[in-house]
This record gives sequence, structure tokens and C-alpha cells, in this order.
Amino acid sequence: MSAPSLLLLDLDGVLRRFPPDGPVEDAFDLPRGTLARVSFSLAGPAVAGRATDEAWRAAVREQLVVEGLSPARAADAVAAWTRVGEVIPEALDLVRRVRERCRVALLSNATDRLPRDLAELGLDREVDAVVSSARLGVAKPAPEAFRRALRVLQHSPSGTLFCDDNPVNADAARTIGIDAVHTPDFPALREALSSRGLLDGGAGAGPSGTTGPLLLVLHDRADAEEAADELGAAGWSPCAVHKDVLAGEDDLEDADWVVELATGPDDRPASAHRGLLEELAGRYDGFVTD
Repeated sequence: MSAPSLLLLDLDGVLRRFPPDGPVEDAFDLPRGTLARVSFSLAGPAVAGRATDEAWRAAVREQLVVEGLSPARAADAVAAWTRVGEVIPEALDLVRRVRERCRVALLSNATDRLPRDLAELGLDREVDAVVSSARLGVAKPAPEAFRRALRVLQHSPSGTLFCDDNPVNADAARTIGIDAVHTPDFPALREALSSRGLLDGGAGAGPSGTTGPLLLVLHDRADAEEAADELGAAGWSPCAVHKDVLAGEDDLEDADWVVELATGPDDRPASAHRGLLEELAGRYDGFVTD
């Protein structure tokens, strides 16, 4: 089975980071955590494209006034907090390497300010496409956000790898058949890409000699669908069922049914759990192959 042909990346926490809010909050006598609490509570309309970025920040200023700041200090606090962030250089290096093998796109919960930020950071030149929730009209973790993003990108779920630092978003992507991995830090991102053959050395470059995806081959469609449902409920992905004529077979009636498996419930490559899958295949008189 081939490596993914599309890498879909979250932006913040994966490719971009921000300095902590604490120094800004201290400077304006705000309790720690205030800016995150207020901004996230008011962000919904802006990240869904129903309000502008400036309208959102104005609402944050107004709420800080309600919580005790003067209008002038609230404006100064929001201005100090409004930063473009910085690129995570080691993650950008991975993106550059992956682009030699497949398309790379961003899927970010973001306001209409995103294009300006990416241009200032130079990231608009480092990826093949950018899809923002403000343009889609729906934000992660709604499964519809992933469906709409793939329609925009004209790509299939089964050929897509999605990486996000939020496990809830990764879980949501798996519900529509995307191979999704929770990547809270750089080592996790590197392992996700390496184990799926997207970095130098291809599949198997990760630890323990793992080689990535496997096929569960069964002789009956109902058995394949039952196994896929069981594996999907346990957290495997993408669990896509396909009809396949094995090499050397000319009669379509001899076709088998295969279940594609890229990652296990622990986000490790399917090949790291080969023994478990072979045991499952044995229940249906099937087998496992690369």
C-alpha cells in the first residue's frame, strides 16, 4: 500500500507556536489564563466565518472592560496579545522534506486574518494549499470540516494523513476515514511522517522496524465489513473496505475483500500490531499482508 498522497496539517501547535500569555496578563494585572478563557469563549463566530477577526478582538476588549480594565487598558492589552507567532523550524524542515513526496496542506481553525499571518511568516510559500475554518464555515472537530476540506482539496480520505496537536480533532478526522494522528510535539510528528513513508528512508524508518500500513484480507464481504466495524470502534483507522483481485487471479469471483489499516488505537503504525491482526484474520480464515 502506498504512502499518503496528501499530508493535512494543523497549524498552531504543529507548525506555529506563540509565546505564553502570562507576561501580557501580568503587565495588565489580569489573572493568569484570562486571555485564553475570554478569547476562546468568543471566537466561535470568527472561526466559522460569521464575523471578522477585528470584530472578535473588539469583543475581547469589551469583555476585558466588563472584567475590570478601563477601555484604554483593555485596548492596550489586546494589542499586546495580538501576535503573529513564530514558525517551529524543525517542523518546517519536515514539511519541506515531505513536499518532495506528496502535497502538503494546512487545515486550521482560524479567522480571516490567517492569510496575512501566513504571508508574514512566509508559510504561504511552504505549503501547497491552505484551508481555514473561516472559509469552510465550520470548525474542527466537526467531521463536516474535514469533509469540506477534502472537497476543496479534491482528495480522498483514504489517501490523506492528518496531524493535529489536539487529540479530539484527530479522533474526529478518523470518523470519516482519514488516517489521523495526535502529534502533541515534534517527535510525535516526525514519527507519524516517518512511519508512513513520507520522510527519507520511507516506511520503516521509525523505531522498532515498523513498516506502517497493513491489509487485512478476507474472503467474504460481510466478514470484511464486520471486522472493519470492530476495528473502527476500537480506534483503528482508516478501516476502509475494498474489493481486490489478488495477483495472478483473473476471475472476479475469486476476488477477496481487504480492510486497509494504517494506525492502531495508540496511533502507532498498524504493523506494530501485526500479531493481533493476524489473530483477528484467523477468525475469518483470512490473512494479513503489507
